[in-house]
Amino acid sequence: MNSIRIHRHEMTLLPDSARVIIRPFIPGENHVVTTIIGRALALTQEDVDCHLQKVLREFDGRHLKIKHVLLANFEKVRGRVFTQQSLSMERELLIGALFSGEYALESAAIFNPSIMPHPDQSDAPKGGLRFIMSLRATGEGHISSIEFRAGTIARNGKIKLDPVSRFVIQPEIIPDPSYEKRSFLIKLHEMGVDDQHAGAVLDPLPERFPRSELNRSVGTVRHECQPATHELDHTLECIQWLADSNYELRFSEELAISERIIFPVSPNESNGIEDARFVRFVDDDGTVTYFATYTAYNGRDILPQLIRTEDFLNFRILTLNGAAVQNKGMALFPRRVGGRYAMLSRQDDENLFIMFSDSPHHWSDPQLILRPSAMWESVKVGNCGSPIETEVGWLVITHGVGPMRKYCIGAVLLDIEDPTKVIGRLHRPLLSPEGVEREGYVPNVVYSCGSLIHGRKLILPFAVSDRASAIASVSLDDLLAELQSGAEPVSCSLE
Repeated sequence: MNSIRIHRHEMTLLPDSARVIIRPFIPGENHVVTTIIGRALALTQEDVDCHLQKVLREFDGRHLKIKHVLLANFEKVRGRVFTQQSLSMERELLIGALFSGEYALESAAIFNPSIMPHPDQSDAPKGGLRFIMSLRATGEGHISSIEFRAGTIARNGKIKLDPVSRFVIQPEIIPDPSYEKRSFLIKLHEMGVDDQHAGAVLDPLPERFPRSELNRSVGTVRHECQPATHELDHTLECIQWLADSNYELRFSEELAISERIIFPVSPNESNGIEDARFVRFVDDDGTVTYFATYTAYNGRDILPQLIRTEDFLNFRILTLNGAAVQNKGMALFPRRVGGRYAMLSRQDDENLFIMFSDSPHHWSDPQLILRPSAMWESVKVGNCGSPIETEVGWLVITHGVGPMRKYCIGAVLLDIEDPTKVIGRLHRPLLSPEGVEREGYVPNVVYSCGSLIHGRKLILPFAVSDRASAIASVSLDDLLAELQSGAEPVSCSLE
C-alpha cells in the first residue's frame, strides 16, 4: 500500500432542500398564460390584496427581496396583459407570483468541490488561511449550478466553515456586456458562420463593442437584407446565441459568499453548469485573476466554458475557442509556463492531455501526457483540478475509473519547466471510496475539482458518490516522496 496517510476531516456537506431560489414558472402555451392573467385581472383590488398578503406571509421569510423577484417575473409576461388600464403594484406582484415557483438548488446533491485562497485574507488567523470553496449544486431536473462556501484553515490544519445562511440570491445580469471582436469572429468561424452577413454585422463595430451596438448592427443588417433568406436567419441566430453565451454577472456586496449562486443563464447551459475548476491565476506582472473552467450542458451537448472574476462579486462568463475545446475536464495552470498559458484537458474521454496558448480563450494542439496504467484507472484518467506548483514539480491530482465504474483519486508529478514530462506517478489510489462514501446518486465515486497547499499539507475537498462533499488532508512531503520514489506497481494480492 502507499505509505501516505489520509486524514478525513469530520465534516460533510450534505444537500439542503431548504436553500431555494425563485424561478420563472411560465407555461409554454400562450393561451394558458393569457387565461391565468385573465383570472388575476378579474379579481377585485380587495381580493388581490388578500391573496398577495397570503403569498407574502407564506414565502417572504424564505427569500431576500421577494417583491423584487416577483416584479421581475411579472415583467416577463407584461406583454400578454390584455388591458390598457394601469395595474396596481399589488396586482403586478400577484401576477408575478402566479408565474413563479421555488427551486431547491441542492435538493439532489452538493458535490464536486474546488478550493482556492480567498481574495481577502484580512481576517485570516495568524499562520492560517481564508479560503473559498465552489460546489456543484444539483436540484430538480438534474440542473446544476455553482454555489460557494467560505472557511478557515488554522495554523495546525484544523478546518472550519463559515455559517451558511438559508438564503440564496441570484446575481444581476448586466444588460449591456461588452465583447472582444477578435474572439467573436474566431468563434463564429468555428461554428461555420463566416459569411457575408456575419461580416456585414461585425465589420462596422470597434475592436471592443457592447451588446447594444451589436443589436443595432444586427437590426440594420436584417432591415437591409430583405427578403430574408434561410442563410441570413441562421447567421443572425448564431450571432445571437454567441452573444447570449458570453455574459456578465454582478452580486451585491451585502451578500455572504454562501448566499451567491451562479445559475444557468444562456441556452447552451440550460441544463447545467457542471464541475467548475477554480484556480487563482497569477500573471507575470503579479495581477491576480480567479479563473474557472466548467462544462455547459443544454440537455444534449456539452461545451467547455470559462469564468473569470477578481472579487467573487463580478463575474464574466465566456465561450472558449479552438479545435481543442471539447469534452470535459479542462484545468488551467495557476501561472504561465514558459511565457504561455497552459491547460490540462481530456479530449478523448480516456487520456490526459496538455496544451499551451498565448491567450486563455484560445486552445488547440493538445499533447498526450498520461494514459491509464494501473487497474484502478484502466477505463480512463483525468484531472481533479488545476496543477499545483511545488518545489519539485507540478502536482496534479487525478481521477481514475476502474472496474465497476469505481472512481478513485490519484496523483502525478510533472516537470516544473516542461510539464509535458511526467516525472512521478502514484501506482495506487491516494483516496478511494470507503464505507458510506460508496452510497449515493452515482455509487463508488470520490472526485474533486481542485485542491490547495497550506503549509506542508495538501487540502483536498472531494465529492462522495455524486451526493455530498467532504474534506481530506495529506502530508505534502509524504505525497511528494511517494511520487519521486519511482516504486514499481505492487502485484495483485488478496490482502
